[in-house]
Amino acid sequence: MKAILKLEELAMFLISLWAFQLTGISWWWFVGLFFLPDIGMLGYVLGEKTGAAVYNMFHHKGIALLVFGLGIFLNQEILEIAGIILFSHASFDRIMGYGLKFEKGFKFTHLGEIGKNSDS
Repeated sequence: MKAILKLEELAMFLISLWAFQLTGISWWWFVGLFFLPDIGMLGYVLGEKTGAAVYNMFHHKGIALLVFGLGIFLNQEILEIAGIILFSHASFDRIMGYGLKFEKGFKFTHLGEIGKNSDS
């Protein structure tokens, strides 16, 4: 099951690359902005609960799609790009085994505990 989920995330990541390519913006922007959503980890300075909420806000695909959709609706390319970056980053994180966080700690995600080897 784990391999199937990673393939699904890879497909979503590739779709986000295609969407970014459609913007016509230089790929240097994609490279430069790709890890920006990890700024959400700074929320953990304020505790586990706040950290999980802030981190999840920057890594939730629904929010990424909402930002992208608002960009299309408002004809704001910057929002479209932000949505694509958020979506691609979240997909990449999930390929690497990082998921949305639970309040009990950074290593506890919806994909399982980070660092645990489980192929289920």
